[in-house]
Amino acid sequence: MGYLSHIPHNYPVYILSHTTRSHLKTFRQHFSIMSKFLTFTAVAATAVAAYAVYFDYNRRNSKEFRKSLKKKSVKQAKQAKKVEEESKKSKLDSIKKALAEELEKNPIPTELSEKENFFMQQVALGEQLSSLPGQKMDAALCFYKALAVYPNPTDILGIYQRSVPEEVYEIVVMMIAVQPPAAVTSILGSNKEPEIKPSEADLD
Repeated sequence: MGYLSHIPHNYPVYILSHTTRSHLKTFRQHFSIMSKFLTFTAVAATAVAAYAVYFDYNRRNSKEFRKSLKKKSVKQAKQAKKVEEESKKSKLDSIKKALAEELEKNPIPTELSEKENFFMQQVALGEQLSSLPGQKMDAALCFYKALAVYPNPTDILGIYQRSVPEEVYEIVVMMIAVQPPAAVTSILGSNKEPEIKPSEADLD
């Protein structure tokens, strides 16, 4: 028992006291951080409220302020429109490139005997790719090629509109606009008004 003689009789109390002091120190630190955060939040809220009052007052009473707001709004609208147009152009360019590369690598069959199987394969693959993330362009290429061999492309386009995911369908439509398949151009050509040539009687 001699080796325990140097341990104070109040050892458990000492341990408890030391632990309590440690916890109190940690609590004070957390409390200090929380107090600073609450102070910052209160100051920020006051600043926001003050600006709201200032903004409302000037909007009601200052003609120049209202004019500057309108000018700023018009400028922001123009910038947003410019960004949107640039985004559309970039998307269209990427669609053009993807379509050209795909048709060069995998041409659309022209033989009637091959078209039916090709159509079924492309539709099935397009449906599969549509459900995968990051495969919208590839899915649209499949649907485009299927439409290109279908006898009545307007019918299949209507089916696409009802069954294909909207983003994929939009890409297909853009592909058709960029490079209309032969079946589409033939329909467009047949819908043109016939050219009326003057008769000999009209020329007299």
